[in-house]
Order: sequence, then structure tokens, then C-alpha cells
Amino acid sequence: MGDALLRTEGIYKDFGGVAVLKDINLEVNSGEILGIIGENGAGKSTLMKIVSGIYQPSSGRVLVDGKQVRIPDSIGARRLGISLVPQEFNLIRDLPVYNNVFLGSELLTKSGLLNKPAMRKRTGELLARLGVSIDPEARVEVMSSAEKQMVEICKALAFESRVLIMDEPTTMLTKYEIEILFRLVGELRKSGMSIIYISHKLKEVKALCDRVVVLRDGTIVHDGLTAEITALEMAQKMVGRELGSIFPPKNKPEDEIVFEARGIKVPGVLEDISFALRKGEILGLAGLVGAGRTELAETILGLRKKTSGEFIKHGSTLVVNEPADAVTAGISYLSEDRQGSGILTGFSVTRNVTLVSLGDYCKSFLRLIDKSSERTKVQGYVESFHIKTDNLEKRLENLSGGNQQKVSLAKSIDTAPDVLIVDEPTRGVDVSAKHEIYRLIADLVKGGISCIFISSELEEILGMCNRVIVLREGKFAGLVEGEAMTEEEIMFHATGVHEEEAS
Repeated sequence: MGDALLRTEGIYKDFGGVAVLKDINLEVNSGEILGIIGENGAGKSTLMKIVSGIYQPSSGRVLVDGKQVRIPDSIGARRLGISLVPQEFNLIRDLPVYNNVFLGSELLTKSGLLNKPAMRKRTGELLARLGVSIDPEARVEVMSSAEKQMVEICKALAFESRVLIMDEPTTMLTKYEIEILFRLVGELRKSGMSIIYISHKLKEVKALCDRVVVLRDGTIVHDGLTAEITALEMAQKMVGRELGSIFPPKNKPEDEIVFEARGIKVPGVLEDISFALRKGEILGLAGLVGAGRTELAETILGLRKKTSGEFIKHGSTLVVNEPADAVTAGISYLSEDRQGSGILTGFSVTRNVTLVSLGDYCKSFLRLIDKSSERTKVQGYVESFHIKTDNLEKRLENLSGGNQQKVSLAKSIDTAPDVLIVDEPTRGVDVSAKHEIYRLIADLVKGGISCIFISSELEEILGMCNRVIVLREGKFAGLVEGEAMTEEEIMFHATGVHEEEAS
């Protein structure tokens, strides 16, 4: 491995007198892949923001090549060779990919003008290295979350980083894209780059990392070789207690069909998509990036316009021109992009939960908000969802990712839907919060809600769903159920293996 390239000594960080990190002593060696794990709120992201210059420590110091350094901001970190691929996207929506990749460090011509051809060319080379077919001139606003994730990684690779921090890099990627990313990480490591890999996917950490550090309540509770600890032991050290089975028992659906899609077409996006959802069922939507999973959900919600086909709900044709029509019809959506379109981090817990359903709390003649009724309802969600907050008026930016996701889920069901679409429901949350979210969804289904479950993690697709629809390139690729519900069978449909065999 070699000597420590990056080291922290006695790092302490508090916010308003509340300690978030306590005496953190960490070493990252040259050419090492270091995994950092912990529950949401354990201090992982705070520590990485200190190392990458976004936060300053309350006390303690950071050393690079054995010398103490001050990292004033992200640009200063980049000059030291430290780059961060953040969990939440930090992209300018109305700029093309190549502008985002070189934002703040643009390539210039000899005359001092922007060298757009050079930036486009270099961006194309980096994207090819990642194994993705993204146009360097494509605008970020039209890209999927998985494609945005690849652009974030591309940004970090555009500069000669010595330490690359990856915060939940695979949350929006399918198994195929993850394999590409793992190969890339291996190549970077061979070149001498150090990788700090933050993830809630313990099997990934086990497979990829040389060493693993476990944070709990702002302190390091474990630092050792990955080969000497199991994924289960990692999880137990994270939460400080024994863990049971991660997936709850599956509910048995009724025969009644609640919702149907018949021959749905969105030009260039979806082609002849049909399926049926039964009462009390969790129906999985699987496929590779670009398969059309999120696009199908957005079409159901009225965010995309279909040119043919129809939606049927309880036997009647459903007309949805905008999201408000879907809400009125009893259809709700948990977005894959939590901070982009799921919640408002500057709003309180209460205001987020009732963001869509606020009209239900305005029952007086003057349409004034019944604050008492609103607080009572939200407090009920806080208690039943185990949302960790000391008061209902706390802004969501001060809650962990797992608790933000629970608030977003509460918002989704406060409209009293009977069809709930959840898109990447456990993105960026820890193993304990995953337990909670799986339980909440299972309880909702037992209570009569029908659920369309979109996920890039085949393990949770198989663990949660009664049946799985596989999409490929915007088309229906297959229905997997019963004994055929395996990762291999889903991937065969997703990659077109079965179609090739048939031909």
C-alpha cells in the first residue's frame, strides 16, 4: 500500500454545540480503496466534506503527504488532488454535460476564450472510459438520475485526482453499470489513486474495498481489513445491535385488478407497454439504465404525454393530463430524486408532509389551514415511521437522508392513494433505514394499497415484489414470477439474451 497519502488527526466537528464528529483519526494509503460505512447521521458525509473543503473542522487537522494543509474550499481540495463525487447531484440543469464537467476549471484557448471543442472531446473520452453512451452536448435537465450520476463521476475524473471520494456512487446504477464502475475503480487504483468509497451496500464494500472503517454516532468503532469482517458483522457494528431478516414477509395479492396500462406509447421513450396491477400487490419494474422505468412512472403521473394507449383504474379509463389529476385519482409517487423533486429541504417536516395534501386541511369557509389537525396527522407519521426529529418544525436539511426519505414517503401517502409508485425508495439510506422503509411499504400493501416498485437493486426487487416486469430500451421485455424470479432471469430479459436465443 505505501505511506499514508491522506490523514486526519483528532477531527472534531459540531453544529450549534451538537457534536457530529469526535476525535476522528483516519489514514488513507496510496493505491488503497477504503470503505467508510455507517448509519445515516453517523458523520460519514460530514467527514468527507471536511476532507474536500466544504466544511472546516471545529478542531483537529488534515495532512496530505505528511504535511498539514488547510482546505478552504472544493477548489483548494482539487488543487491538492482531492475530488468528491457527491451523493446528491451538483449539476447545472440547463447547461450541457461538457460545461458541467469543466465548470469552474474550464479549458481555454491561447486567446483566453472557452475551448469548447477541447472540452467536448475530453468529456467524450471520459464518458467512453465509463462505458456509457451520453452525448457531451446533452443538457442535464433531460437526463435520467443514473446518467447524472455518471456525469458527476466524469467531473471527478476530468482532473488528475490523487484521492477520489465516492459518496454512494452506485445508488442509481444497475448491476451492469456497477460492474463497469468497479472495473474503472480497479484501473484507477492501479495508477496509484486512492479511493474513499462510501456506501450502504455492504456487499459492494466487501467485494471492492481493501479496508473498512465503521462510523457510529460520530466516532470510529471499527477500522480493519475487509477480508476479516463479514457483511453481517459490518451491519451489526453500524447499528450496535443484532439485525434480523432485512425483507418483511410478502403479502398475498387479491385477484382484483386495480390499475392497468394498455399499449402505452411515448415517442422515443416507451413503445407498447402493457401490464396489470392487483390489489395488495408489489409489482416490480426492473431494467438497465435507459430502459424506461422512471419514464413509465412519469407517464402515469402525467409528467410525460403518451400518444397512444390508455390507463384503466378500477375498470374505468383514466385521463391524466397533469400530476394533480393522478393525485385526485388516488395515484401517488415517491420520486427517485429525493432532493430534486421529492422534498424541499428548506421547509419543515410538517410543510413537506402536507405539501401535496394541504387542501385537505383547509376545511373552513375561509379555507384557513387547520393547524391542529395538520400537526396531529404529521405527528402520527413521525411516530409510526420512526422519523428522528426533535420537533415538527425542523427543516429537512437538518435530517439524515434516511429520515428525509421517510418524510417523502409520508408526503406520498398523505393524499390517501390506493396506488403508490415508489422509485428507488432506499436510494442513499443505511441498512437500518432500509429495514424501516421495507416494513413501511409492506404495511401499506397489507392495508390495501397496491405498489409499483422501481429499483436498480435486484436484491430488493426480488425481496419485496410479487412479480417483476422487465423493460428494455423502452419496450416490454418480459414478466418474471414464481420460481423464475431470479437475478439471472431478470438480467437475461434486461439485456436481450432471451430475445437473441429465440431468434
